[in-house]
Amino acid sequence: MDPNNRTKEFILLGFTDQQQKSIGIFLLFLIIYVITLIGNSLIVMVIRSEPELDTPMYFFISNLSFVDLCLTTVTVPRLLADLLIEVRLISSTACFTQMYFFAVIAITEDLLLAVMAYDRWAAICKPLHYTKLMNPKLCKALVAGSWLTASLHSLLHTIIITKLSFCADNHIRHFFCDATALLKLSCSDTSTNELLIFSEGTLILLCPFLFILVSYVIIIFSILKIHSGKGRWRAFSTCSSHLTVVSFCYGTVICIYFRPTLSNSLQADGIISAVYSVITPMLNPFIYCLRNKEVKEGLRKTIQRIISSTNK
Repeated sequence: MDPNNRTKEFILLGFTDQQQKSIGIFLLFLIIYVITLIGNSLIVMVIRSEPELDTPMYFFISNLSFVDLCLTTVTVPRLLADLLIEVRLISSTACFTQMYFFAVIAITEDLLLAVMAYDRWAAICKPLHYTKLMNPKLCKALVAGSWLTASLHSLLHTIIITKLSFCADNHIRHFFCDATALLKLSCSDTSTNELLIFSEGTLILLCPFLFILVSYVIIIFSILKIHSGKGRWRAFSTCSSHLTVVSFCYGTVICIYFRPTLSNSLQADGIISAVYSVITPMLNPFIYCLRNKEVKEGLRKTIQRIISSTNK
């Protein structure tokens, strides 16, 4: 393949090429993005500023909110800009960079959910040893390890994809640069990439998912041993929000990347990816904190402080 013949720019097709529909989609995603920024920023601010929330569970929730902020910011601002222009060009360098950071943040979120399952197991199944098991040093190491693992995974996939040739068709049928969409455009042999997705990709995603499933099987058996109905409900309520987020995140990721073949519907992938990378980050603050009295009280105090400092 002649290097001069390789595509140096891509065109992101997004959701539609009709201007009237683009305006409606623009307003929808703008509202979602603003809600996501405000909701997750408040969660991080409240948890970091309230001493009552200085626990491992809330430490992980604040990190999850930060990851959600990053996840939407990698894709949505570019999507909003593209919806207002006709030709949605993106350079190959910018495209691969976006793909890398999206993968890093998405994998980090999935690994954090596994870490949070371990935290719930320690809290419910080993309450007397919880403080020792989930000490601050370990909590920070688990978060740092999630970021490092995700970075190495994403670097591997990005390097291999950049080695591919992209020739005549440079239209990415997606609203951001996603690995599966790029593989469909390549005129090179992508068997190595597909093998890597189904081998190393399976390990990096399904192993944490299986860990979460096993953790919750043990947790459920422990909850059933609690004699008090109120105690059982309280223990289960601390896990229900986490399970909801796990269902959203892992369900959509498995739908996109682990179908029988990579010849799936890219339009469907775009919609599923929007649920994962745009809708779920918006919902996470509400899922985790709307029913949580401690967070709501902390939020009330934080808002009061902001209002009082503004009025001075």
